[in-house]
Amino acid sequence: MADSTARMSPKRTIKPAPVRRSVEVAAPQAKAFDVFTRKTSAWWPKKHHIGKAPLAEAIIEPKVNGRWYERGEDGSECEWGRVLAWNPPDGVTLAWQLTAKFEFDPAFLTEVEVKFVPLAGGRTRVELEHRLLERFGEAAETVRGQIDADGGGWLEILRSFAATADAA
Repeated sequence: MADSTARMSPKRTIKPAPVRRSVEVAAPQAKAFDVFTRKTSAWWPKKHHIGKAPLAEAIIEPKVNGRWYERGEDGSECEWGRVLAWNPPDGVTLAWQLTAKFEFDPAFLTEVEVKFVPLAGGRTRVELEHRLLERFGEAAETVRGQIDADGGGWLEILRSFAATADAA
């Protein structure tokens, strides 16, 4: 009798594709970068927060290892992650340190890279990639679906950003 285990393939982990979204804005590259990174509170959807208090501000500190966090209306703060790369006006890479339960964990990390590509006529294409989603483990596909949803997630966030950048 042949050994049936010899024919079994090793257990493989399915690696979910990164979430990739982009939007074009009617703002030059440096302006689009500035609105995204320094005026985040002006466009970040208020419903996207993890604190108990309603969201007052979303903040990205403008430096490598800077904090990415929220401040509630009551002054409380909740970490979201930190700045991994700061390359104005070309891009920023953020550590998303929210677990599948959308709770901050300093030992957990996925990456959100945002590139600002200059286009003709003073326009900019903003390209977002949220990667390393396999780190969510068994919840990876569920989380990917949440952050890639057409009616929410990164698409909603980028649309809100685009409206603010276009008006700036």
